[in-house]
Amino acid sequence: MLRVGLTGGLGSGKSTVAAILRELGAEVIESDALGRALMEPGQPVYAEIVRVFGPEVVNPDGRLNRARLAALAFQGGRLNELNAIVHPAVIAAQRRWMDQVFAHNPAAVAVIESALIFEVERDARARGEKESVLGRRGDRRRIDRVILITAPDELKIARYAARISSSSSPGLLGAAREAAEADARLRLAHQIPDAEKAARADYVLENTGDQSALHSQVVALWQRLREESNKSPRNLSLQ
Repeated sequence: MLRVGLTGGLGSGKSTVAAILRELGAEVIESDALGRALMEPGQPVYAEIVRVFGPEVVNPDGRLNRARLAALAFQGGRLNELNAIVHPAVIAAQRRWMDQVFAHNPAAVAVIESALIFEVERDARARGEKESVLGRRGDRRRIDRVILITAPDELKIARYAARISSSSSPGLLGAAREAAEADARLRLAHQIPDAEKAARADYVLENTGDQSALHSQVVALWQRLREESNKSPRNLSLQ
């Protein structure tokens, strides 16, 4: 068994790498998808967000107004409040998922795709919590290996803006792209720089836009992950 964290800033190409790993045989789960599910009406996370941020973040249909919530978090200086609600629940869900994966296949490579693996640890420590994503070398808490996807910040911003603004009407396309670029810069400002993450990651893949080169990097890395999984003990605790 091998527990792998796949991380990188917004627009770095995590989803692309995750898709390749899934095709190669890895079990993959996206932290964003977990978070969205936990923020649906009826979930404890949803209830706590509404309690803390108020009814203004609720749409008429009862679901969260994610754009309004993001504005309060990133522009209103309340990101730590939101993360304190969402992150512990996402971590617990990740652990449950890994338990299920390894119960079915003890030799599996389980990959958690998350932009904020290192940031979650940083923010938890800032709140005085003892949750450790990685711990010391040789004393990993819940992830055995970390893959970091890197790209120049301007390329990340361009990718993010293109994705976010692609659904805008032609007349609003320019304004939508400018807003998306500003949003990307604000989000990146809250993320740890790649250079700091690379010092703690086990594997670093560079994604500058050459999809063939990226695919080759991932295929080579997959072979190493499979070898490590086969060598890993089967009774590692996920707690």
